[in-house]
Amino acid sequence: MDGNFKPFDYVASSNRIASILNQPSGSFEEVDTLPDRDKLTFTNGFYGTSSAIFIDIRGSSALTTKYKRPTLAKIYRAFISEMVAVLNAVPFVREVNIVGDCVWGVYNTRTKTDVADVFALACTARTLLHLLNHHYAKKGIDPLEVGIGVDDGRALMIKAGFSGSGINDVVYMGDVVNSAAHLAHEAGRGFNFPIYVGGDIYQNLPDSDASLLRSMWLNGHGTVYAGDVIITEMNEWVESLG
Repeated sequence: MDGNFKPFDYVASSNRIASILNQPSGSFEEVDTLPDRDKLTFTNGFYGTSSAIFIDIRGSSALTTKYKRPTLAKIYRAFISEMVAVLNAVPFVREVNIVGDCVWGVYNTRTKTDVADVFALACTARTLLHLLNHHYAKKGIDPLEVGIGVDDGRALMIKAGFSGSGINDVVYMGDVVNSAAHLAHEAGRGFNFPIYVGGDIYQNLPDSDASLLRSMWLNGHGTVYAGDVIITEMNEWVESLG
């Protein structure tokens, strides 16, 4: 969101706060699938079942001290470009977003097949890291590690920002977003597996996918399922690059 100068008026601010807090609860609609952005206003919202994937770079703060700005920019641009391409690769994608070095997506998953496809995106992102690291190595750049979190649940979708300024965005919040972000934060640290999956995702996976994960206890989260799962055909192609 690009800034555009407007003097701050605290009286107008007080009126806006009161207006927002006085909105009727009926403005927030329960839905089967989260709608397009153009259905949102500053006075409504939608609450529905969805899945979320978060992908975080591990140890990203060290990159800023190790690499000069042009190289650092290339590292992030390549990573974000292709992780966004992966997360955008199913027709039921609702949102793909970038926050710092984190890339995340929200999906309208209505069937078990949809859930399996979201899990496949996480595995593709994990395999993509091998491809990125192959190209980084050719430029003398150390390999990256990531944490990937995936979960399913309820999300609230609202439009937020400064009404009338043109500065606004769609915000997703709720259990599914918090859970996927937490899983991504824990995954890939130390000896942790790079993919962490919540129970609601795991229970909807086919046996062939579920068998690739192992259960574990995560403090503050309970039982989760973890693994280092790749897309075999893609990985074989990456390895053939030499």
